[in-house]
Amino acid sequence: MTSMPADASQQSPAFLEVGQDGAARGIAVRARKGSAPGLFWLGGFHSDMQGTKAVALDAWAAEQGRGCVRFDYSGHGESGGAFTDGTIGRWLEESVAVFERFCTGPQVVIGSSMGGWMALLLARELARRPAGRPSLAGLVLIAPAPDFTEELMWKRFSAEAKQEIETTGVWLRPSEYGEPYPITRALIEEGRRHLLLGSSIEVGCPVRILQGAQDPDVPWQHAFALAHRLPVDDVVLTMIQDGDHRLSRPQDIARIIAAVAEIG
Repeated sequence: MTSMPADASQQSPAFLEVGQDGAARGIAVRARKGSAPGLFWLGGFHSDMQGTKAVALDAWAAEQGRGCVRFDYSGHGESGGAFTDGTIGRWLEESVAVFERFCTGPQVVIGSSMGGWMALLLARELARRPAGRPSLAGLVLIAPAPDFTEELMWKRFSAEAKQEIETTGVWLRPSEYGEPYPITRALIEEGRRHLLLGSSIEVGCPVRILQGAQDPDVPWQHAFALAHRLPVDDVVLTMIQDGDHRLSRPQDIARIIAAVAEIG
């Protein structure tokens, strides 16, 4: 079941149930109706839809009369489910479900960090579905982290961290952004089913990538590797020399909005 508040930016979120039986979870969604192309926000790992970038994009959409949909993955923010149950495939299932339920017409998908991986996987899923459903006008990827569970986590973890994940099923990873958060064996192993950087990535729409050169979490080389895997003609990679991972400063927000506006 779903329910839609009158003003999705201020009131309580709508909830979409995703999954069956014991895997069912309620996904919190804030959907603003408006003209197309709409905006569809995909947040990062351990973040939520009330972050600086998501709120700024929703406010811009309101000013422009554009539709805007944002949500929390299960185990994040206002959504149900446990964070430790989360995997790339589980969060992708939720992304597709929210996109198909709440979006109308072409969409500019904005993916931040893990959300960049989700955006690319969403594009691939949509290409397999019947025409006539919501489509992609373009992708705006902010410090995109495709394959991060393998390339930026597993391959960089210490032998001790790997052993703890393999033997106990979870390791508490220290974070610069707050309390340590759990990295599960399921997250790592299931993530290997969704790796993209080993071959070309067909998305069928314009792509804009914004990357901070001072990003300690997703190095700029990762963005270059992704750009080389996108065979479309209309791909622009913007390197922000003094930018960090969050890219949430006013000047960063302005660049993100400009990229969205450029697509349509």
